[in-house]
Amino acid sequence: MTAKDSPSNAQGPALKRVLGPKLLLFFVVGDILGTSIYALTGKVAGRVGGALWAPFLLAFVVAFLTACSYLELVGKYPRAGGAPLYVHRAFGVPFVTFMVVFTVMCSGITSASAAAQAFGGEYLEELVGHIPSLPIVIGFVLVLMAINLRGVSESVKANVVLTCVELSGLAIVILSGVYALVLGSSDPVFNPTPARLTQFNNEGGPLLAITSATALAFFAMVGFEDSVNMAEETKNPTRTFPRAVLLALSITAAIYLAVALLTATLVPTEELKNTDAPLLLVVKTAVPWFPPVIFSIIALSAVTNTALMNMLMASRLLYGMANEGVIPKQLGKVHTSRATPWVSILFTSILAIALVSSLEIEDLGSTTSLLLLAVFALVNVAVLVLRREKVEHPHFTAPTWVPVLGAASCLFLASPLSGRPVSEYLIAGALLGIGLVFWLVNYFVTGRTRFNVERMSS
Repeated sequence: MTAKDSPSNAQGPALKRVLGPKLLLFFVVGDILGTSIYALTGKVAGRVGGALWAPFLLAFVVAFLTACSYLELVGKYPRAGGAPLYVHRAFGVPFVTFMVVFTVMCSGITSASAAAQAFGGEYLEELVGHIPSLPIVIGFVLVLMAINLRGVSESVKANVVLTCVELSGLAIVILSGVYALVLGSSDPVFNPTPARLTQFNNEGGPLLAITSATALAFFAMVGFEDSVNMAEETKNPTRTFPRAVLLALSITAAIYLAVALLTATLVPTEELKNTDAPLLLVVKTAVPWFPPVIFSIIALSAVTNTALMNMLMASRLLYGMANEGVIPKQLGKVHTSRATPWVSILFTSILAIALVSSLEIEDLGSTTSLLLLAVFALVNVAVLVLRREKVEHPHFTAPTWVPVLGAASCLFLASPLSGRPVSEYLIAGALLGIGLVFWLVNYFVTGRTRFNVERMSS
């Protein structure tokens, strides 16, 4: 039996395989691009200095290593499930599996919250002038909640349109930057400075500057891991996934590096680190005649896309856990007319509102990175553990040094050695503490600890 023909599940009909290489490539590129590059580029520059390209390059290397581990696992087990499925197969400890699922869910909420903060920042200010940001970001989360409550079909359709819009925005940044460097700019203070590309933040030395910035820049590379949940709907996944995912990562890395190089060359670091609309500064500097309102609308569309998809994912994971009986079953209630998990949507939305009301965008982005790096470290170790399991069909196999280096790099970037502040661990700990409470409440009420990992995490 081949992977292509193998059933996705032991029970029930298989999902229809509709995704070919091109559609999967578009899906992964769209999943990676988003809030981080539009809103957090300036914060990364504040940590590293003018060498803005360095943390994005290092983040790409770490993501590439981890992606290879994911590809080996999705090749061996071509079904939906992702990190929870792989960790469960490797270690077989239900509580660890549960915490992986809950960690992924929390990363979705923190990512969406970072996007909400970006929505209420300077991009919106360019459109409507200065207004208090807190009511805006809370209102933004409520709108996302309403879309989510209406149904998944509307959310996915919006994702396709918004992905195209955010790609157009990055194309504008790159083309306008190249145009200005070649032909000059009408901005009277235009002063491109390539020498900035070799300048590092003096606090702590170049190495700490790079690792601290990479811990935040890694947020820009996440999203590729979501694609494994499309395995059962992809044509010949063992062949399609390695090409599509690695090419998608390379494309996004090339886009990020181009944006980072142009941004650092055209805009002084001091200006970058004090803005949450860094790419708008690039466009204004390079082509002052380009309507900033148009670019702001594009940027707002990009952050909306990130927030929408992450809130969708978070609510469905919470619903899956409740449906499997490993957290209180009330969180799994489904709306009778809209057929959406309304209690899970409400809970994740309330949590997002609490986060955007109390934390800055940099903290939210870094916490997202921290949570996923911990999960990625486990996935890299799971690859090595699962080498003992053999399958009949051929599949992608990473060299042994890849998951080893992937696990080590993820652990390093998640550790205090990378320059992470203690506050990020406190935020992550508080979120995971909620999961622990849910687990304990459910355990003492029902005594249940086992669950169907594939159904819960897909």
